[in-house]
Amino acid sequence: MTAEGDPRLASDAVSEPAVVIVSGLSGAGKTAAAKLFEDLGYNVVDNLPGELLPDLAELVSSDRERFARVAIVLDVRAGDAALALAAMRGALEGRGIRPRVVFLEASDDVLIRRFSETRHRHPLADERGIASSIAEERSRLDAVRADSDIVLDTSELSLRQLRERLFAALATDVRPDQLVFQLISFGFKHGVPLESDLVFDVRFMTNPFYVPELRPLSGLTDEVRTFVLGQPVAGRFLEFLGEFLEFTIPAYIAEGKTRLTIGIGCTGGFHRSIVIAEEIAAWLRARDFGPVAVFHRELDRA
Repeated sequence: MTAEGDPRLASDAVSEPAVVIVSGLSGAGKTAAAKLFEDLGYNVVDNLPGELLPDLAELVSSDRERFARVAIVLDVRAGDAALALAAMRGALEGRGIRPRVVFLEASDDVLIRRFSETRHRHPLADERGIASSIAEERSRLDAVRADSDIVLDTSELSLRQLRERLFAALATDVRPDQLVFQLISFGFKHGVPLESDLVFDVRFMTNPFYVPELRPLSGLTDEVRTFVLGQPVAGRFLEFLGEFLEFTIPAYIAEGKTRLTIGIGCTGGFHRSIVIAEEIAAWLRARDFGPVAVFHRELDRA
C-alpha cells in the first residue's frame, strides 16, 4: 500500500536516494516529475548544460547537508545526453554518491497528442514534423534509456499515478543478490506497458467479465480471485511461471541486472491480470528475491 492507502500500487520500498537524475522523451512528463520532487523538498536543477554537470556534482558532494536531496533533469537539450549522463554519474559516484536514473517515455501517439494540446515546440522540431522529431529523440536517448535504473511509461498515467509509480520505484533497498521487481497488470486493448522487460498474456483463462455477478468486481476481490485461481489452467500457468523465474532471476542478477519489470495482461486489465499479478508478487516476496511493487494500471478506467 502507498502512503495514501491506494491498493493499486503496493511496494516493499523503504528508503529514498539522495540524488535522482530524471531523463526521458520530451512530453513524457519530466516537468511534472520535477515538480513532484520539488514538492518533496528536493533541489531541482533543470536544463543545465552538460559541461557544467561535473561542477554540480562537486557542489552536491561538498555540502551534503544543504544538498541532501537533489533532482537533476537531463535530456536531449544537454547535447550528447549519454555522454552527459556518464560524466554526471561518474562524478557523483567518484565522490561516494550513487544517483538513481529515471527515464520517462510514452507512446508516439500520446506524445503527439500532448504536443498538439499544449502547443509546445519539440526541442528537435524541424520541417519534417513532430513524428520525425520524436523518432530522432528516441534514437539519441536510446543509450540513456538502456543505462537507466528505472523506466516508466507515462502514456496512461495520471499525475497522481505518476507520483505513486515514481516514488514506489525509487524508494527501495536491495541486496547484491536481489532484484527490484515491478509488476504491472494491464489490458491489451489499452496497450502494452513500454517499460516491460517480460510480458505474459493470461487471456487464455476464462474471463470473469462474462459472469454477471463478477463483472463489476476487480481482481482484488475474493470473489474474482477464487474464480480465476479455481481454473486448472491458472494453477498450471503459475507453476510454469514459477519455474521460469527461479531459472532466470539468478541469471539476470549474474548479468548485472538490478530491476525487472513484468507485465501481466488480459483483455481489459480489470480481472485476470490483477489476480495473477498479485499471485506472482506474493510468490516473489515469499522467496525474498527482492523488493516488489505492484501497479494495476486499468483500475481507474472502471
